[in-house]
Amino acid sequence: FIYRLRTLHSNFVSFDEGAALALKGADVLKNNWFFLFVDAMKEQKVPVYGFELLKNFRFNTAKPSTHIFISSNTDWFDAKVDIVFGDQKVSVAEVKKALANKQQFVQLNDGTLGILPEEWLKKYSLLFRVGEGKTDKLKLSRYHLSVIDELYDTRDEEELTIQLEEKYERLREHNDIKEIEPPTQLQSILRPYQIAGYQWLNYLHEVNWGGILADDMGLGKTVQALSFIQHFHETYGKVQALVVCPTTLIYNWENEIKKFTPSLSYYIHHGPLRNRDVHEWQKHNVVITTYGTLRSDIKLFLSVPFDYVVLDESQAIKNPSSKVTKAVSLLHAKHRLCMSGTPLQNNTFDIYAQMNFLNPGMLGTMEFFRQEFAIPIDKFGGEEQKDHLRKILYPFILRRTKEQVAKDLPDKTETVLFCEMGDEQRKIYDAYRNEFRSKIMGTIEDQGIQRSQLTILQGLMKLRQICDSPAILNEMEKFENHSIKLDELSREIAENIGNHKALVFSQFLGMLALIREKLIELGVKYEYFDGSTSAPDREKAIQAFQNDDETRVFLISLKAGGVGLNLTAADYVYIVDPWWNPAVEQQAIDRTHRIGQTKNIFAYRMICKDTIEDKILKLQEKKRQLAKELIADDATFVKALSKEDVEYLFS
Repeated sequence: FIYRLRTLHSNFVSFDEGAALALKGADVLKNNWFFLFVDAMKEQKVPVYGFELLKNFRFNTAKPSTHIFISSNTDWFDAKVDIVFGDQKVSVAEVKKALANKQQFVQLNDGTLGILPEEWLKKYSLLFRVGEGKTDKLKLSRYHLSVIDELYDTRDEEELTIQLEEKYERLREHNDIKEIEPPTQLQSILRPYQIAGYQWLNYLHEVNWGGILADDMGLGKTVQALSFIQHFHETYGKVQALVVCPTTLIYNWENEIKKFTPSLSYYIHHGPLRNRDVHEWQKHNVVITTYGTLRSDIKLFLSVPFDYVVLDESQAIKNPSSKVTKAVSLLHAKHRLCMSGTPLQNNTFDIYAQMNFLNPGMLGTMEFFRQEFAIPIDKFGGEEQKDHLRKILYPFILRRTKEQVAKDLPDKTETVLFCEMGDEQRKIYDAYRNEFRSKIMGTIEDQGIQRSQLTILQGLMKLRQICDSPAILNEMEKFENHSIKLDELSREIAENIGNHKALVFSQFLGMLALIREKLIELGVKYEYFDGSTSAPDREKAIQAFQNDDETRVFLISLKAGGVGLNLTAADYVYIVDPWWNPAVEQQAIDRTHRIGQTKNIFAYRMICKDTIEDKILKLQEKKRQLAKELIADDATFVKALSKEDVEYLFS
């Protein structure tokens, strides 16, 4: 008998020459051992004595009997909770207190402590964590359907009754997402995962939830959102959507609307000359603005009821106390959507403000979220809290990584990142452009275009340097560093590329030096080489970039990066200053796109809007054939220019 008894716990200590066994209190309570032991003894018809002595230790020996009845109201769920130990009833507040203190027992009215078995805690602790209430009722937000789902899947009929309104039952039963057709003009364009994303957005709309489209950078979040806005417009005959994004992405949205949903009219609300007449805005389907402009003009925005508000790069509102977060939370919108490849950048708390914007109240108060989730997860790696948070959040976040959808992606995707200069940079650019325009047009008048090529080349070079940063001009008068490209590139690297690796090409060593400084400031590990790097150093840099997971960026001078480079570890490429000849850029992009490359490449050309770069891009389109055949460098590009081209470039 003693031998059989000893097998019931590995931590038994024997004394009295093996006639008695003892077990520590913590071990008795762990994993419901006490209740299992009592049940085992009953089964073997072995009498157990000393229950009354346990009262001295204040433990109540009754198992908790639980009954929870969950019902739904218009916008929330009620859970009526009955927990009884023998004849002692427990309040919701006592259970919440025990969970908060990580205790496995609750205080009962007769002074004893009721033990909460481990399975019970596993099953019900999430319900008590997110529900609000004190006596015998918990109130859950309508966004907590996934918590109820979880209970439903593991339910014990005697303990749990769930009676939901028809709309929630429908939601629960059709947790599969309706397969609706994309708008006609997009059917042949959208990739399979983008169609799934579009259908997910429709599902969110039907159940009236806000969500985060969190696909990896480059997977086409914009086109998925536009497809759904187009669908909304076709279904209801109207749509008034607001898109809030970082300044660089304004023109990305504009270009994607023109390309994919040209029947949607749009208005860009940005810049010193922006129109403050909201009646004008309302004539358009989509209003595009920046976070900064929204903050400044919040009173205007509050006067417009929007069907949809879309926050692009929504990690911009991760700080709940920032002015911009407060501003977006005030907007009047029937539906809300966030888009971000990195919704959680540094810590768990990043997700709070975004979710609170989408589904107010879903994660409780800021303090509650901090104490219940953020601190336990980030400071102590709390697995239970992490698991609970995942269960609450999963219906509201759709994330696909590049690797997951690789089979649907082209080998190479190229995008233009339009940057808008700030006032200081623009002022310097305009002054230089005006000076060169009069100088060049005068030289052409006097000497003809053939003999003016050097002056044209000089002018083009200076203006392109200013597009990077006026600080890299080789002039007597030194300028401060005003660089929208540097700001945007560092934002991309810090916020968007995640654990991926990037190549950054520039043909100006001065610009590469500025980028190096910035990466050091951001604490991003990088490799570097230009034309003066020796062959052994170059090889060392390549090996480090290819094999060291910590090294995320490789800075390369476009000219030095010409030959014999194999950098297949990278899957993002940034061309900071576009080249005259697209073939040279292609060569740079193809550094990563080599034999042995298993990744899909995303290439970004950074272009300052309304500058020489913008105009070269348009000229390249015009002269693409010529470029393919002839243009290998700056001089041949200039030779191919007519007087009209020169006037256009310096206009």
